[in-house]
Amino acid sequence: MRIGQRGIYKLVQSVIQNESENDLSLLKAVVRTVVDYDTLHIKGGRIWKLNENDDAYKLVFQTESDVEMLPEEYEVTVEHQPVFLMVAEKKSLVKKEMDKEFVSRGILMYSATGVGETMHRHSGKLCEYVLAFHADVLDDDFRSLLAVLGSATTNKLRNNRSFHERWKLKQDLDKASELQKSLLPDHTLEFHHYSIFGISVPDLEVGGDYFDYIKSESDPDRVGIVISDAASKGMSAAIQALFVSGALRMGAKYHSKLSNLISNLNELLCATFPYERFVSLFYCELTAMENGVVLYVNAGHCAPILYNSQTKTLATVEPTGGILGVLPVQHFRVESYIMNNNDICILFTDGIIEAQNKKGEQYGYERLGRDLLRLRHKTTKEIAGSILESVVKFSTGGSYKDDSTIVVIKRQDREDNKKTYPVVPLRKKKQ
Repeated sequence: MRIGQRGIYKLVQSVIQNESENDLSLLKAVVRTVVDYDTLHIKGGRIWKLNENDDAYKLVFQTESDVEMLPEEYEVTVEHQPVFLMVAEKKSLVKKEMDKEFVSRGILMYSATGVGETMHRHSGKLCEYVLAFHADVLDDDFRSLLAVLGSATTNKLRNNRSFHERWKLKQDLDKASELQKSLLPDHTLEFHHYSIFGISVPDLEVGGDYFDYIKSESDPDRVGIVISDAASKGMSAAIQALFVSGALRMGAKYHSKLSNLISNLNELLCATFPYERFVSLFYCELTAMENGVVLYVNAGHCAPILYNSQTKTLATVEPTGGILGVLPVQHFRVESYIMNNNDICILFTDGIIEAQNKKGEQYGYERLGRDLLRLRHKTTKEIAGSILESVVKFSTGGSYKDDSTIVVIKRQDREDNKKTYPVVPLRKKKQ
C-alpha cells in the first residue's frame, strides 16, 4: 500500500490545487482521488458531516466498488459511534469495523480522518467533516497518508472560505513579488572548481519555488546550494520560501551539521505553519577539496540529474528523507557523490519535469536527460536558459502551470589540476 514520498506529495498537491466551488465538491474530489489511486487498493469511501444542532453525523457522500450502499442521508450519533470523538483527538486512525450495519455490508476494516474546523459540542470536540475509507488491508502507513491529506484538505477548506478576504491582499502582491526577487541570489556563482547558475520563474506574481547559495563567512571554502518547492501556492508559499531562506542561513551561520540543519528546519516548519507547511527540499554542500565530494540531503524533492563526463551517463540523486513539514520528528540521511572535471548536476522543481503539452504529456526525466546530454559542453547559464526555453515551447497551450526553477552546477578544473577521482555510486531510494 506504500506510495512513496513523491506519491504523497502529488496527492497533497491535487488537494491544494483543486478549484472546487464548495466544500462538498472538494471533499468528493479528495475521496474519489484516494479510491481511484491504484496502488492503495481502497474499495470505498464516505463523507460524514456533523449536524448543526445535535451530536450526530449525516452521510453526505459515498462511493463503493463491491459493497451495498448505505441509505441516503444515513445518520449515526456520536453516542452510538464514539469513534467520531477519537477522530477529533487523533486526527486519523485505522480500526476494525464494529457497527453491525456496516459489517453486514462487507465493511470490515476502515480508516478515518477529521477535516475542517473543530467544533465544541456537548459530547466533546468533534470535527466538522470525517472522511472514511475501507479496504481488505489497512495499515499505519495509510493512516499517516490520511493524516497528511486531512491536514491539506482542512487547509484548503479554510483557504476557500477566506477567498473574499484574500482578494484584498492583491494590491500587495506586486510589492511581495519584488521582495521575493530581492531574496534570490545573483544568478551566477563561481566557487573554486565550480560554476553555478540558477533561475526561478514563478507561475503567479509570487510562488513557492526557492533557490539560494548559502555561504559561510567564517569558512569561505564551502557553500551550500539549496532548491525547494512549497506545496501551497501564491502568498502563503512565498512566506514559506522566506521562512526557509532565513532558517537555512541562520543554521549555516552556526555550522550546523547538514542532517541536523534539515531536521531542525523540519521541526520549525511544523511548529510555525500549522496548516500549509509541506515543503520538498534538496540541499548540497560544495567544498574546495579537489576530490569533488558533494554532500547532500534530499527531503522528498525531485531527484536531481547528475552527468558523469567520464562514462557519458546520467544518474539521479534520490531522496534521503521525507517531505518537510509532514511530521515534527524526521531523520534525514546525508549522502554524497563525486563531481569530477566537466561533471554536471542540475537541480530543478516539478514545474520543469511536470510541464505538459496540449496532449497532456509531461516534459519528464527522459526529455530533460536528453537536454542535458545535448547541452553538456555549454556554460551553466546556457544550459539553464536552453532548458527553460525548451520547457516553455513544449508546454505552450498546455493546461498545467507551476513555478519553474533550475540550478545548474558544473565542475571545471584548471588545466594544471585535472585530477580524476573514483565515482561513488549513488545510493538508491529505499522503498
